[in-house]
Amino acid sequence: MKVCVFGAGAIGGLVAVELARTDVEVSVIARGPHLAAMREHGLRLRIDGEEHVAHPQCTDAPAELGAQDFIIIALKAHMISDVVETMTPLLGSRTCVVTASNGLPYWYFSESRLPPDGASLESIDPGGKQWAVLGPERALGCVVFPAAEVVEPGVVQHEHGRRFPIGEPDGRRSERVEALHRMLTDAGLDAPIRSDIRDEIWLKLWGNLCFNPISALTHATVDVIAADPETRALCKAMMAEASAIGERLGLRLRVDADRRIDGVAALGAHKMSMLQDLERGRSMEIEPLVGVVQELGRRVGLATPAIDVVLALLRQRARGETLQ
Repeated sequence: MKVCVFGAGAIGGLVAVELARTDVEVSVIARGPHLAAMREHGLRLRIDGEEHVAHPQCTDAPAELGAQDFIIIALKAHMISDVVETMTPLLGSRTCVVTASNGLPYWYFSESRLPPDGASLESIDPGGKQWAVLGPERALGCVVFPAAEVVEPGVVQHEHGRRFPIGEPDGRRSERVEALHRMLTDAGLDAPIRSDIRDEIWLKLWGNLCFNPISALTHATVDVIAADPETRALCKAMMAEASAIGERLGLRLRVDADRRIDGVAALGAHKMSMLQDLERGRSMEIEPLVGVVQELGRRVGLATPAIDVVLALLRQRARGETLQ
């Protein structure tokens, strides 16, 4: 089994090291100092008080690797479209693509049973590049629940979680989703097969929609956001708008807003990924996590006043950072 982890950052690095301990042939795509460190010292994962070192084939040139059985895309969601054309050498006739990123994946509306009837969304797939290059027929769904961080080039620090729910977009239990389940399970990861992977992805986005931008705007950790009455109320207002859009689209949420907020708060003094990116001077996943819900609201004719205000402030914050 040949697996390429495209983007060996925090989550990609976690998956790559754990897969490398199995009989899977793992390769990783990375760049810059992170790639240089992996080539010299291996990819290091600090987890459960131990450090594991893997030596997968590392490159910034996908053409060196050839066709893969699985491509696990672990880039930030807003970066995928810019590099998707470089993935072409990795694609064979039976290659499966697993998007292990936040937000909605490019294939999310690939079936006509869900509006907007296969149309691409600019906020997640500008110009439809991912749809054109990867194709919805290759896609398997994945939800990323672990938290990890690249603490120095070549070194990933695992914070918590091993859960990666997976599933076919149409809910069937296929041979390829079974193969992905076995592969991730053998690597010590929790990869339950879900018949409702779209709902699972929507549930994850439902929390990211509010906690990520509010953390970036306030620099507060998730426990503070959830405990403060005013920021908690803002979370609930944004979530209510998204919930109404989801209902219009036929998406189900298996928990209410308070339970979802409390679940995130249980992480304690955790910095959301958007705040981590802001503090490190990296671009934030604004459109895939917040802009996409606004875009969906406009597609189905539902107003998003709370989301609109937070999104406007967040976009301005990002512009201000680039000017410094």
